Amino acid sequence: MTNLSSAILDPLLAANPAGPRITYYDDATGERIELSTVTLANWAAKTANLLRDELGAGPGSRITVLLPAHWQTAAVLFGVWWIGAEVVLNSGSGVEADVALCTADRIDEADAAVGMGEVVVLSLDPFGKPAPDLPVGVTDYATSVRVQGDQVVPERAPGPALDGRSVDDVLAAARESAARQGFAATDRIGSTAGWDSADDLVAHLLSVYVIGASLVQMANLDPDLLDRRRINEKLTRTIP
Repeated sequence: MTNLSSAILDPLLAANPAGPRITYYDDATGERIELSTVTLANWAAKTANLLRDELGAGPGSRITVLLPAHWQTAAVLFGVWWIGAEVVLNSGSGVEADVALCTADRIDEADAAVGMGEVVVLSLDPFGKPAPDLPVGVTDYATSVRVQGDQVVPERAPGPALDGRSVDDVLAAARESAARQGFAATDRIGSTAGWDSADDLVAHLLSVYVIGASLVQMANLDPDLLDRRRINEKLTRTIP
């Protein structure tokens, strides 16, 4: 069994390593960041090394992700899967986790999910600034991930990948979703949709990548900018 990151990222790296893989807009701040396939993979590898080498995570570890749809969240997710760990999104239903990655406003929720486990906070700052005024014992993602290597040895015996679903189940669901939505490898897909549940994540992120397409993820969308963005980013489809 392969792990989910290898199954999805390796074909993308082979096909088009330098092409845009995720372009992120936040119309509230004017932010635009674009990552190529290889840059996304490097960020994911850094995250994987942080999780495995510093926080002791690996196959069988359950990692709660309390983050919005964002380019750094994509790196976190693929980092978790590269070490064979499980992404847990339904922590609100009493699921216990070993590690939580969250924004600063969700630290209490992260603490409740992990108990005595590890909490990592992402500032999501476009310039990589650390999150300010963190409690003692909480890891700052921006500071810690920066020093990690950008290559990783993928886990060859992963555990469950996403809220109890196996790697094969998630891949099958992503391919099914891509076919249902009519995605093609040549598509450039604009999206304002969230990644808050396992089904959302499959439909709005993994279905794009499993087919080889590219994603333009937009937060706080200004509707007046959408038509121009369709042209500038050469969008072929939008979600929803």
